Order: sequence, then structure tokens, then C-alpha cells
Amino acid sequence: MNLFDEAVIAQQQLQSVISPTPLLENSILSEEFAATILLKREDLHKVRSYKIRGAFNKINSLTPSEKEQGIVCASAGNHAQGVAFSCNMLQIKGKIYMPKTTPKQKIKQVQLFGKSYIEIELIGDTFDDAYAKAVTDAKEANKIFIHPFNDYKVIAGQATVGLEILESHKEPIDFIFVPIGGGGLSAGLSTVFEKLSPNTKIIGVEPEGAPTMKTAIAAGNNAPLASIDKFVDGAAVKQVGDLTFEICKNYLDDIILVPEGKVCTTILRLYNEEAMVVEPAGALTIAALDFYKDKIKGKTVVCIVSGSNNDIERTAEIKERSLLYEGLMHYFIIQFPQRPGSLKEFVSEILGPEDDITYFQFTKKNNRESAPVVVGLELKNKNDIHAIKSKMTERGFQYNYINEKQDLFNQLIG
Repeated sequence: MNLFDEAVIAQQQLQSVISPTPLLENSILSEEFAATILLKREDLHKVRSYKIRGAFNKINSLTPSEKEQGIVCASAGNHAQGVAFSCNMLQIKGKIYMPKTTPKQKIKQVQLFGKSYIEIELIGDTFDDAYAKAVTDAKEANKIFIHPFNDYKVIAGQATVGLEILESHKEPIDFIFVPIGGGGLSAGLSTVFEKLSPNTKIIGVEPEGAPTMKTAIAAGNNAPLASIDKFVDGAAVKQVGDLTFEICKNYLDDIILVPEGKVCTTILRLYNEEAMVVEPAGALTIAALDFYKDKIKGKTVVCIVSGSNNDIERTAEIKERSLLYEGLMHYFIIQFPQRPGSLKEFVSEILGPEDDITYFQFTKKNNRESAPVVVGLELKNKNDIHAIKSKMTERGFQYNYINEKQDLFNQLIG
């Protein structure tokens, strides 16, 4: 049976478990881009992400004996919640491995969905540690490992997103933007559109710090990346699936890389303008619209909002990354003259009335003419930074601008 037929069957299996998520036009985005922008709200599932589709379809497809043996998975996020929900719904025992670094809120949420049918084990500091242990456990205990993306049943479950879109919107769709992590959603959705709407352009979206699928397709082989930025945790993997790679390299029309800071700006914007709470991966496709604004003008565009499992403890980091990306947050190491009034001079003569010092780290040194101070400035206008630098030079404040020195920035600020 081919993948499209598997997706049709998966949709039937999911009818008693999930309700179709809405496909809603966003008037603000439509006006901004002079296009019809439709949002597929996968963040509105009970588990607040599309992952329930693939997880349930896979677990439900197991034979009675396989279900009796139980299942195992590894995840620190949405896949774990989808598996937990499915285990509870189907009354199957499951073991979920998560890194010890997983926020307590996520662990609690997974337990809430799985109730007595799941057991959570915290192992290692990274997802790779949890994944390795889960695979070993599945082999030794003869249990079924539920992969988050490299499985045809999982891909078929995610493909139902595409079927729902085409059922609810009968007019032609010119572009669809889909986030890519391991590739399960992009592989499934592109398969459906290739069959039912081949003229639609499928645009994959990855975080700039984790260009895994784009790199693999460009290289012609699915090799893992040596390192990635894990901030967009729902779409940051070192290696995509072998199955998803083979599908995506044939069906995706393009892949856009979006800076993590741009994602953060989009998260804050959606919250402030739409009262939408989305996780970083959920904001990827909307953030990508800016990079395609000339091509989508006058077109009908669908963006998949993949999830809303955002940890409130990340709010400060999200704001910081957004300000840095927008050019409104700047960090310096400044040599302050060790004389009375130097700080007052800096504030009154160099900074503007709306500039704000948000970070100040200073230790007075004895018998020194100057001392280094780490200063963080938040500006109202990004162009004001040029005047600030010029004034510091004119008044003899030696400085080292560390926004552009990533290693030093991470050591002092990150």
C-alpha cells in the first residue's frame, strides 16, 4: 500500500480521537503581504500539536500481541505527549524516556495525558541519550519503538493534515509552508499535495541553526549535522529520517532557513496581536513569509501552525533573542574612566532619552585609570546605535562591541 492510501486510512482511524483543526484566514497577515494567508491551527489539538496524529496512527496499527508487549519512545516534547495520550486512549502500557534536562512542566504534562498507562524515565542530559536508551530498552524487552518521524505509519498520520486542508478549502492553494524537524509532517503533507494538488508549491521551513533537511538534500545524502542550535526544539534535529529524506527531496519545491531571532519576534507578535501562544516551531512558517513576500503577493498561502507547547520560563530568552535580531539590544565591554561622574556622563551625554541600560556588570579596580564594564542597552530605534558608538569614541570611552563576537557573547551574556 502506498503512503497516500495509508494517509486516507489514517484519517478514518483518527476520526474518533481528534477533531479536524480549523483553517482560518488571518486578516492582519493577509493585509501585510497582500495575499490570502490561511493558518492551519494544529496548535488547537488536545495535546497542542499535530504529533498526536502520527503517534496514534502508529500505536493503533500494532497487532494485539504487540500492544500487549507495550511500547517505548524517546522525546522531550510534543511526540511524548502524543504517545502518552495514545497509550491512555488505547489502554496500552508505554515507557517514555526523556532527558534529565526536560522542564518539569513538560514532564508533568506528559504524565497528565498518559495517566497510569505510561512510565517516564529521565536519562542523560540530551535527547540523544534518551533516544539511545529507549532503542536499547525496546530491543531488550521486545517492545515496539515508536519513532517520532522515521516510520511510514507516523508519516501517514501526519499526512492527514494535508487531507484536512484540501477538504476544507476547495479553491486552489498556491503555496503551503510547512515546518521541518525530522521531516514526518513535510513528507506526509507533500505526498498528499503531490497527489491531490500538484500545482501547489510546498515550501519547507527550518531554523537557521538547524538546516538539516536542506543540507541533506543539497549534499545528496542524509548525513547528520555535527552541531545544531536547539532553540527551536520542535524542529531541531541533527539528522532527518531516511524515509522522510527520500520523500522530501522529491516533493519539496524549496526550503527556507529562518533565523531564530526572527522566530522569536514572530512569537511575540502573534501573542500581542492575535493572543496566540505558539512554540518556536509553531511560529516558523509565519516567520518565513517575509522571505517569500514578493512571490506570494496576490496568492493563496497556507501556513502550518504546528504547536503551542511553549514553556513560560523561556519568555525572557525569547524577548532577548527577538531584540537582538531586530537590532534593538546591544552589548559592550566599555572601559569606564575611574573618576567620579563618568557613569553620569555616559548616561546623560551618550545615551538618548529613550535608551535603557538593561545589563550592567562592574567591579571597581584599585590603582587603575579605567575599569571594564559589561553594559547591555535596549534601544527604541535600531539606527540609534551608530550615534552611541560615535559619541563613545568622541568622548574617549574605549569599547568592545560583543554582539558580533559570538564566543565572547555566550561566555559573558548567554
